[in-house]
Amino acid sequence: MSTPPFATRPGAAGLGALPAMLHGHAAAAPDRPALNYLGRTFTYGKLWRRVERASAHLAATWGIRAGDRVGTLCLNHELQLVLLFACARVGAMFAPLNYRLAPAELRAIAAHAQLAALFHDAAHEALARDAGGAGPVLPLARLIDHPAPFGVVHAPVPGHAPLLLAYTSGTTGKPRGAVHTQAGLLANARASWWAHGMTPDDHVLSVLPLFHVGGLCIQTLPALLAGAQVTLHDRFAPQAWLEAVALARPSLSLMVPATLRAVLEHPGWADADLSALRGVMAGSSTIPRSYIEAFHARGVPLGQVYGATETGPVSVVLKLEEAMARPGYAGWPQPEAEVRLAGPDGAEVPPGAVGELWVRGANLMAGYWNQPDHGLPDGWFRSGDLAHRAADGCIEVVGRSKDMIISGGENIYPAEIENVLAGLPGVQECAVVGVADARWGEVPVAVIVPAPGAARGALAAEPLRELLAARIARFKLPREVVLMDDLPRSALGKVLKPQLRAMLEAQRRSG
Repeated sequence: MSTPPFATRPGAAGLGALPAMLHGHAAAAPDRPALNYLGRTFTYGKLWRRVERASAHLAATWGIRAGDRVGTLCLNHELQLVLLFACARVGAMFAPLNYRLAPAELRAIAAHAQLAALFHDAAHEALARDAGGAGPVLPLARLIDHPAPFGVVHAPVPGHAPLLLAYTSGTTGKPRGAVHTQAGLLANARASWWAHGMTPDDHVLSVLPLFHVGGLCIQTLPALLAGAQVTLHDRFAPQAWLEAVALARPSLSLMVPATLRAVLEHPGWADADLSALRGVMAGSSTIPRSYIEAFHARGVPLGQVYGATETGPVSVVLKLEEAMARPGYAGWPQPEAEVRLAGPDGAEVPPGAVGELWVRGANLMAGYWNQPDHGLPDGWFRSGDLAHRAADGCIEVVGRSKDMIISGGENIYPAEIENVLAGLPGVQECAVVGVADARWGEVPVAVIVPAPGAARGALAAEPLRELLAARIARFKLPREVVLMDDLPRSALGKVLKPQLRAMLEAQRRSG
């Protein structure tokens, strides 16, 4: 695997693995554009100077030491990235919080992380003060709005030092924070470079939230470590994305199903200038086949990155040059990852069989913060996702193990049905869950959010079953169809199937 140029430079010893790379780019090409944000462009030289100023303030002004946790609560902001590198410089841990969570959830996470400081933007000041922490609550601008203290000396930071504290969810159960080291994040960058064929000449359009490893670690951070250029939006908006693709002319971008749908439904999609893009990567969950086909029809490969907060996340990749030949597949393991499709006994399932997807590799988390009894048994992350391998090793994810429906002895994977449903006229969103049935044990039920103006009669159970019958096996056909205005979702936008199943069961009992 090749490494982008300027990876290390003389004089970078002791900076920490990630700051050393940024320092190398600043030393070799100080005027090279690094980061575009809200109309401003920061070169690598200027970005490094901001990191130096912020790291000096962390240490001297606020007393941040190695191992301390420093949080952010904000829309995407260039100073979040400055702060990440500054934390790496002093050996502290960067903890980006999800501003979409409820105040009680944020308070629980802030207390669990024992934040030594929490930085916020203007829009989230009240929420940040309510969340609190063990240290001061400060505007992000305080990181660089006055000169750095003179003569601050940072101790050397080892590669195994923890850097990123990423919380997987604040919506159910106790907070769970995945700890990633500098070495692990660098391994993830290598995986990203391989996944994208990334070089310093690339330009990444970054619109997903940086509080999630998808937005931060699939393209944005690897691009800066590669010496490439990043255009950062404070939040996603379909028109802003289309305009940036046409005017800023990025070569790469990362999307999730919800943002793909928003772009495809935007009036400007049909005439949009997409010629600068050599590809778009998608992640988060199963991508409807119709979305993939729409991008491919415009000549833009839509690849996929499979992973989780705990895995870096780059684990399995459908690379851009393979995307059009294998639509809907997750792809192949990145070079430094091992993947096992395991049966209930943990052993590899036979070729072609479905098993739980386990991942092991250099970019996996070091463990969960303050939860020593929960981690990676034998170094493997057990994803809970079910998948199978094609003869050439390409992996297809077919659903979650807890979502699998067993009906009359047959295994039904909801993703198979959802992929077909999503491409039907009148379907804006959909989810398939299993509900209890006296005869069959479980039966699949389709929950559909109709598109605006859709003929609801065409989405009734019998017409829908007729449309599906030619494309999926009869035993997989939904026994019921329920129309809803929206689907219950987590703060990260994933459909909450347990909650959806409970709602359907309650309706059956009351009906």
